[in-house]
Amino acid sequence: MNGTPVRLQKIIARSGKASRRDAEKLILAGRVTLNNAIVTDLGTKAIPGIDIVKVDGREVRFEELTYVLLYKPRFCVTTLKDPRNRYCVGDILKKWHVRLYPVGRLDYDAEGLLFCTNDGELSYRLQHPKFGVKKTYEVKLSGKPSRRMLKQLLKGIKLKEGIARADRVEIVRHTSKNCWILLTLHQGWYRQIKRMGQAIGHPVLKIKRVGYGPLTVGGLKAGESRVLADSEVMNLYEEVGLQYGKKIDG
Repeated sequence: MNGTPVRLQKIIARSGKASRRDAEKLILAGRVTLNNAIVTDLGTKAIPGIDIVKVDGREVRFEELTYVLLYKPRFCVTTLKDPRNRYCVGDILKKWHVRLYPVGRLDYDAEGLLFCTNDGELSYRLQHPKFGVKKTYEVKLSGKPSRRMLKQLLKGIKLKEGIARADRVEIVRHTSKNCWILLTLHQGWYRQIKRMGQAIGHPVLKIKRVGYGPLTVGGLKAGESRVLADSEVMNLYEEVGLQYGKKIDG
């Protein structure tokens, strides 16, 4: 790629800093510099590895797009660094030697599938509500909810953000005192699953995410991670209306 000029918004998106669309907004807002000069023209290009591109004074680099699936353990923070020095996702991602960003988050005490990438456009679309990407969780509820209570999760629970509604609810198994269900959501509000469980009178005891769009946690164990196969990345692109492998004009 060295020697070939590339549009600034593409460089920013490939750094994982923002989606292509948000990168354009950053440029128009005068928050991007090229070789220390502010630029606001969306047609401006730079040569990766030679020119210096910064957003808000911090350099961004044109990196190889990388797609990683990891199993976030319980009591692990979904951040790259934690000011309290707790175990975090960034500790797991160090092995990949490229700066990756978690797509969405999982609660500190939740575990399971977490997708990480430096593909800004894909990350943006996966998290945007209009694309309705579904997430599937195994959820342990306190007590044994009736079918009527579980159907309420499908009908909708009123929360401050609006109506929280599950796309699918399935009983997995019962224990002597509790119940495991499989819950699929396309929403992603703060602590949503826990608040939904509380609303039906059956507090959530454990959460494990086992699916994200077309991805599944598979045989990964807590703390493990792997690079996605091309077919998996292609499926993610199709999920949000992107064409995988399409050359984008620099």
